Amino acid sequence: MTTTDHSLQDPPKLPFEPLIQKNAVITEAPWLRRTLTAFALLFLLGFLLLPLVSVFYEALGNGIGAYFDAIVEPDAMAAIRLTLLVCAVAVPLNVVFGIVAAWAITKHSFRGKQLLVTLIDLPFSVSPVVSGLIYVLIFGAQGWAGPWLSDHGIKVLFAWPGIVLATVFVTFPFVARELIPLMQAQGTDDEQAALSLGASGWQVFWHVTLPNIKWGLLYGVLLCNARAMGEFGAVSVVSGHIRGLTNTLPLHVEILYNEYSFAAAFAVASLLAILALVTLGAKTLLEWRYGAELAASRRH
Repeated sequence: MTTTDHSLQDPPKLPFEPLIQKNAVITEAPWLRRTLTAFALLFLLGFLLLPLVSVFYEALGNGIGAYFDAIVEPDAMAAIRLTLLVCAVAVPLNVVFGIVAAWAITKHSFRGKQLLVTLIDLPFSVSPVVSGLIYVLIFGAQGWAGPWLSDHGIKVLFAWPGIVLATVFVTFPFVARELIPLMQAQGTDDEQAALSLGASGWQVFWHVTLPNIKWGLLYGVLLCNARAMGEFGAVSVVSGHIRGLTNTLPLHVEILYNEYSFAAAFAVASLLAILALVTLGAKTLLEWRYGAELAASRRH
């Protein structure tokens, strides 16, 4: 008597199996691909490219001389200096906070980790205007810390410290959120190996962790800087709109537009548009120049 080894037999064929070719690539119909591509291009043209072109067209409407006059005007230069100062303070703070937060979340286990992740995402869900009002409640004349600050001659609202605080709040997630997924994917094997070889905690961070996250960190810095320069809502609440003193570039654009100085408003706005283009170009250049290293760090 013989037995049949069913494990060696081919599995029963499904009714639809002849319709599926082995290793076949399933693609959409040509007409559908062309339609989707055309729709995407039209969307980019209508909602992104045309507004960007119109900004430079309106900025140069009165000639190149009027364009540069609007930029070098004293109030515009004061807005540029203040914007650069705020970014010079807010971006490094966010780099430090983002690295520390990402390190704590991805490399350690502790109570309250999920709460920390939620707090990092908080600026994404809270309106910038609301965040500005929170600082008014804390540092305003009738706020929690207002009387103490007034007694000691410390001015936060309607001055650059309040603008920096508001900017740090709205831009905090950019660095941390860029690093957390990357550091989670990398794990802790390299750090553990370095520690087992006698490296100190600072040596592990400087020679192992930081090189592995440098490209993600640079992405976060680029996005954070662009967002900081373009922030309007929170800064508008805490700045007081003091012309030549507490107006950043977005606030100066609003004042010029409300005064019907359209060409000057678009000239200053073009600086923010140029910043966006430079940020996009830097990101693209990094991906083109260091594409292999970027991919390797993602797979690490």
